[in-house]
Amino acid sequence: MKNTVLKSLALVSIITLWGCKESKPEREIVGKTKKEIVSFSPKITGRILKINVEEGQIVKVGDTLAILDVPEVSAKIAQARGATSAANAQVQMAKNGATADQLRQLKAKQKGLQEQFQFAQKSFNRAKNMYHDSLLSPQNYDEYFAKFQGAKAQLDAVNAELHDVETGTRFEKIEMAQGQQNQAMGALQEANVAYSEKYIIATNDMEIETIALNKGELATAGYPLFTGYIPDTSYFRFTIPESKIEKYKKGSTVKMMVNYSKKEFSGKIVTIKQLARYADITTAFPDYEPEEAIYEIKVIPENQQEAKDILVNSNVTLK
Repeated sequence: MKNTVLKSLALVSIITLWGCKESKPEREIVGKTKKEIVSFSPKITGRILKINVEEGQIVKVGDTLAILDVPEVSAKIAQARGATSAANAQVQMAKNGATADQLRQLKAKQKGLQEQFQFAQKSFNRAKNMYHDSLLSPQNYDEYFAKFQGAKAQLDAVNAELHDVETGTRFEKIEMAQGQQNQAMGALQEANVAYSEKYIIATNDMEIETIALNKGELATAGYPLFTGYIPDTSYFRFTIPESKIEKYKKGSTVKMMVNYSKKEFSGKIVTIKQLARYADITTAFPDYEPEEAIYEIKVIPENQQEAKDILVNSNVTLK
């Protein structure tokens, strides 16, 4: 009799627990409000000279957010300008060739060497006749011959130099000068581009959330100085376990409610993707089994104007 009573009590307990399990209320799916984030970073390293915006401010494309002090760039510009001026002069000189004064100098030099050559030639002819008549030693004859050959070589050299100047500068020299000019102009352009980077310009409309540095601090290249949200890009993220993902289809419309304002929105599911790590789960306290796959759905509100004022990372319940 006692065993029968115990079995009856155990059966009642099992039925009661089963009923409790079946009547467990389904947990609501709560996600987060998000906005697209954009950051502005300097391309060059410099000290912050001025910050023109404040946190929470709306900026437009083309607004100057900050100005950097980069004295090294100014020095490079001065160097590049000097190199460009020198290269331009080299090109002009190569194209113009010799000046009138240089031509007169070469012609005067040619005339002087011509006189020396003629004198050396006459002296050599006399020495040759005397040598044939045995009136001159071989040593003296060789000396007159050497002077004659030296005068002839000097005259040939100045004649070639004068011909080169009268013909004009070689094409290769002009090309070389133009190459140096292009190199100097490229260096100047690079320096000017670097100088323009001292101004941090907004490339997107943005609501500034964070300003990382203050005036006077050193901003390194690539460091995100301004971070904020792009207007009209609100969306909602929800984490759905595999057992419930069947209810949601890409392209379908769903209803949501912002928890803090109790305002309802409708939106379209644009993506459904599997999450690989638990740390990426968006929904608070997701109701899922350990062996289940976890999916994230992204919902874009149908009316961005109504959703633009929702606080970022606020809780939203999926209806």
